[in-house]
Amino acid sequence: MACIFFFSIPAHGHVNPTLPLVRELSARGHRVHYYETEEFRERIAAAGAEFVSIEPYMPPAPENIDRIAGKDFAALIEMVTDTTLALDDRIAADITREKPALIVGDSVCFYSKLLAKKHGVPFVCSTTTLAFNTQTASRMKPRLPEIIRTVLGMPRIERSMQRLRDHGYDVRSFVDVIQNDALTDTIVYTSRRFQPSAETFGENYAFVGPSVMARYPRTAHARPLVYISLGTVLHNAPAFYRRCIRALSIMDCDAVISIGNKVDPASLGAIPENVRIFPRVNQLEILSSADAFLTHCGMNSVSEALLCGVPMLLFPQHSEEEAVAGRVQELGAGLRLKRASAKSIRRALEAVLTDHRYKRTAQEIAEDFAACGGVNEAADFIEARI
Repeated sequence: MACIFFFSIPAHGHVNPTLPLVRELSARGHRVHYYETEEFRERIAAAGAEFVSIEPYMPPAPENIDRIAGKDFAALIEMVTDTTLALDDRIAADITREKPALIVGDSVCFYSKLLAKKHGVPFVCSTTTLAFNTQTASRMKPRLPEIIRTVLGMPRIERSMQRLRDHGYDVRSFVDVIQNDALTDTIVYTSRRFQPSAETFGENYAFVGPSVMARYPRTAHARPLVYISLGTVLHNAPAFYRRCIRALSIMDCDAVISIGNKVDPASLGAIPENVRIFPRVNQLEILSSADAFLTHCGMNSVSEALLCGVPMLLFPQHSEEEAVAGRVQELGAGLRLKRASAKSIRRALEAVLTDHRYKRTAQEIAEDFAACGGVNEAADFIEARI
């Protein structure tokens, strides 16, 4: 059996979909070493992998991470460069000792691809977002402030590229860092139906459907259940939550709002009886019984909602999420929130709850997801490349 190295960025929406695959590979007798931050130690170990902490090698997260995440491209490239160079000696030693047959790296964990290429280990891309090529890139339309930051940040980006070249990395420009070539073997955790421009992706792309560790039965409830979450990164939005609470307070529904760990619940004011506030929830368990989901449109959140047949109110925060939101709206499983006022939130939620076309489409996509090959296809795909 083979040794396989896994890498992902430290984000729940990127780590969680890989864990059923790690569990399946481990059950097949492969030795999986998973490089991640301490936050994920227990769940990675529970999936059967050997957890390897990269905490000492990660640069400190910027204090303004809420402002720059997905928006400051130069800062992203600098963080990737710092992490790559910090890990270089450690990964080289691990490769010499363990002789991995393969490195599996998240599509935005760019340092995994750089390390694999430099040290001559075959690479498989694990894509928890939409698959990316020139056709789908056109859907990720950056907003004007993002474009301006990128242009102004080009000298910083080029300095990062030179640092990588000075340490033996074959990168001509930042495109070599962020974009795979068309021949890179890639696992995508969605279906070909949901993937935009799916016909432009060859057989080296395995669209295996959403990957989850558990499924939950739907529980009966007297009134519609609304779930609201802005994900695990850009959730520091107390003013937005207050507007949601005002909207929900006059609706005939129950609601669960996940506010993350950066917002003081006391700052949200009086909470009506039909609204429950939590720093974090078991999202799949809530979605299994939800009737509508107001989401930031992270790919993992959208996939889990569709897997449960839940229609969405779409509130993307940056260009990648814009692309996901656009696909949901295009297929008819959700409605875009155009203004984040309490009145607009209430009207949009009522539209999603009462127009059954959204629910019907979400359920059709759920059936399409269920027909995908899932974790077994993903494991077969990896084994074929060992």
